[in-house]
Amino acid sequence: MEIHPAALLGGSYRVRRAERDDVAPIVRLLLADMPASDAVAGTPGANPLAPYLRAYAAIAADPANFLAAVEDSAGKIAGTLQLTLIPCLALGGATRLQVEAVHVRADLRSKGLGAAMMDWAVAEGRRNGATLVQLTSNARRESAHRFYQRQGFDASHIGFKRVLPPLP
Repeated sequence: MEIHPAALLGGSYRVRRAERDDVAPIVRLLLADMPASDAVAGTPGANPLAPYLRAYAAIAADPANFLAAVEDSAGKIAGTLQLTLIPCLALGGATRLQVEAVHVRADLRSKGLGAAMMDWAVAEGRRNGATLVQLTSNARRESAHRFYQRQGFDASHIGFKRVLPPLP
C-alpha cells in the first residue's frame, strides 16, 4: 500500500507512518479510550510494551498495512488509525479498505480532526484501489457510531468476534 503523508486541518496536524517510538504514546491513547469493561488491569511481564511492539513490527513489515500517527503542531500524538487493504472475491473481486483503531485524543474531539483523518483514509484507500471502506466499532461506543454515520458509513452488518485463549 502506497500511502501519502498529509497535513490535516490547514496544517495544524500531520498524518504520517507510525514509527517504533510512536508505539508507547499510541498505546496510551488506545488504552485511555477503551471502554472501562474492556480495560486490561495491566500487562504482565518486565516489558508491558512487548506485545504491542511485536504487533507494530508485523504491521510495519506488511505492505498491505499502514499504521498512522497523527501529530499536533507540538509533535505529540493527537490520533491514530490503522489501514489494511484486503483483496477479496466478494463484490466482484473488490478491494476493501479496513479501517481499525480510530482514536483521537480526548481533548481534541469534536474539533474536526477525526473527520479529517477519515477523509484522508478514504482518499488513500481509493487511491490504492479500494472500492469499499469498512470498519468495526465497539458496540458500547455510541458516540463513535454517530460519528461514523455522519461520515457516511452505514451500520449494514453485525460483527462477531471470538477471543482465542493462548496456546499451551
